[in-house]
Amino acid sequence: MLLVAVVAVRLASRSGLPTLLIYLGIGVAIGQDGIFGFTFDDVQLTQVLGYAALVVILAEGGLGTKWREIKPVLPAAAVLSTFGLMLSVLVTASAAHFLVGLDWRQALIIGAVVSSTDAAAVFSVLRNVPLPKRVTGVLEAESGFNDAPVIILVVSFSAAGPVDHWYHLVGEIALELVIGAAIGLAVGWLGAYGLKHVALPASGLYPIAVMAIAVAAYAAGAIAHGSGFLAVYIASLILGNAKLPHRPATRGFAEGLGWIAQIGLFVLLGLLVTPHELGDDVVPALIIGLFLTAVARPASVIASLVPFGIPWREQALMSWAGLRGAVPIVLATIPMVSGISDSKRIFNIVFVLVIVYTVVQGPTLPWLAKRLRLSGDNGSGAADLGIESAPLERLRGHLLSVAIPDGSRMHGVEVNELRLPTGAAVTLVVREGASFVPLPSTVLRRGDELLVVTTDPVRDAAEERLRAVGRGGKLAGWLASG
Repeated sequence: MLLVAVVAVRLASRSGLPTLLIYLGIGVAIGQDGIFGFTFDDVQLTQVLGYAALVVILAEGGLGTKWREIKPVLPAAAVLSTFGLMLSVLVTASAAHFLVGLDWRQALIIGAVVSSTDAAAVFSVLRNVPLPKRVTGVLEAESGFNDAPVIILVVSFSAAGPVDHWYHLVGEIALELVIGAAIGLAVGWLGAYGLKHVALPASGLYPIAVMAIAVAAYAAGAIAHGSGFLAVYIASLILGNAKLPHRPATRGFAEGLGWIAQIGLFVLLGLLVTPHELGDDVVPALIIGLFLTAVARPASVIASLVPFGIPWREQALMSWAGLRGAVPIVLATIPMVSGISDSKRIFNIVFVLVIVYTVVQGPTLPWLAKRLRLSGDNGSGAADLGIESAPLERLRGHLLSVAIPDGSRMHGVEVNELRLPTGAAVTLVVREGASFVPLPSTVLRRGDELLVVTTDPVRDAAEERLRAVGRGGKLAGWLASG
């Protein structure tokens, strides 16, 4: 199944369809209505494994999110993932109640379930679509933040007895978010500090340690009755931007775990669904999805982002880019575990809605970006350098392995024009499979790999200087481009 799913990633990338559809299709194909007729109906196991997969997916997303891109839009993303989410829940629930005829509890559950954007879908789709950094930053931060409040809402709406008053829900959400954020900050900072100052005996231990710290953040947040999902995202965001040793290896390891989590989760959800039971829920799902996409999501985006002065074209793109995926389907298992009446119908409606509108929104996002003249911004700058760091504990130094990619402005720069700080030096260049010790006048080229030795006090300055030259060329630091 893993091999089939890996091949499916290539097929999905060529067709423009999100990979989740193929993974869900694999699950349906081996399910009770599929080729193999395998029966699986353990909702509680699906929910537990789904939560575990979401932890890994959020950790991978946080590790890959660049702080400099989301920092300017953090207030906008925070408002969109809280106030905008609540507005979307109310508008969507009203449509489910008045247009489809669901009772208010079921309508509120569906509204909460489908109003959150999916981290896996957003991270995988947006990083392959060239969009303005502000749009990408808002959407990535929103998808990382909004899982926490929506889970609180779904659990509250699915609990036995009457639903709490709105001010109780708002207070509970605020408290859990504060606790989760505080724990995420603390665990992320302590983990980054420890990994920077403790040289592990093998480079392969660093990725494992980073993921273990991220999972520990989720556990600590949940034990403290805070939002574990917010804790793991914030802790991973700190770790991903902390300039830890062996960052590329850590990033690749986390990405691999994220793919395994997505594959397992989507296949499991495909197994859980019973296709022959979906017929009566197709029309309600289409109605609710249309209202969500055309009314609720744009209303929440406009109400949340207008105060921040974001142009209408970017708001329009963010309205259409509210991608759904595994998160809504996992959340739809909560009322099933809680024993809410007609919970199977809620699951079926959410499943159909996610499938249909993913097919519509995912492939059309690049087209809409071009129509709004918002595509191509991410590719306009110089390519960033790939820098690998390994600690030298006894020497209190670091080895920086620097790869010069196509598009880097370090091409054509002489070694002495790098102007590295005192205590850092280029000791080796690997070019076309051959290595040599460079002279001060050696001209660097695209595709070169450099070995830079730096003492601990100037390691950060040396890395910042290398990145500046990669972006601005030999005059970096003298001109605004540096």
